[in-house]
Amino acid sequence: MVNIALTGCCGKMGHAIVKAVGERNDCKIVCGIDVFNDNSYDFNVYKGFEEIAENVDVVIDFSNPAALNGLLSFIKANKKPAVICTTGFSKEQVQQIKEASKETAIFYSGNMSLGINLLIEISKQAARVLGDSFDIEIVEKHHNQKIDAPSGTALMIADGISTELNQEPQYVYDRHSYRKKRSKNEIGIHSVRGGTIVGEHEVIFAGHDEVVTISHSAQSKEVFAIGSINAAVFLADQKPGMYDMSALLSSKLS
Repeated sequence: MVNIALTGCCGKMGHAIVKAVGERNDCKIVCGIDVFNDNSYDFNVYKGFEEIAENVDVVIDFSNPAALNGLLSFIKANKKPAVICTTGFSKEQVQQIKEASKETAIFYSGNMSLGINLLIEISKQAARVLGDSFDIEIVEKHHNQKIDAPSGTALMIADGISTELNQEPQYVYDRHSYRKKRSKNEIGIHSVRGGTIVGEHEVIFAGHDEVVTISHSAQSKEVFAIGSINAAVFLADQKPGMYDMSALLSSKLS
């Protein structure tokens, strides 16, 4: 049985994870961390990591970049692994995560969906074949409550595609501020915020007289919840280091 501490337990993703864990018998949530306690759980919810008294095997983090320092301090001091699903980190914070992984296992991903990670692999293959002669654009759509833009997933897709291109691309988020033709080494990344869209991502390869589109649509937050829980169970026995969805998929295939 894997004992989970859930950061951001009172948010929408937190509630989805609690529900999904309740349907499994290989793990349980022993406590939560959230500055806004909605008193809806039968486990303790703390405002900070320093209050935790339970025996924790792994932390799942779906919170806010502002909570990163407390999370990293806790997992390093207690040698506990963490599944970090929060998005919107600065480059400096990402480097902090990488440094912390030298002391404990960290699973870091901007998207926990199996389908999205498959989209990334397919997009990388398409970039190998089409990248030099096709323009690449990424469109991501999310609900009107999402704070960060572009989404962490859109950046994951762009980063994956970039590894397959002969020339390092420039990410372009806004074209209204200048008037010039699109350069060949651009990857345009566009954000839409509205309604209750869970998450949609589309990769467009636009060539001469033809367009190839690869897309993924999440119908509920459950797909992300299940992915994070699978990652937590996987990570509980891992050595220090950085892990991602590729490592989890490989473990399932081996």
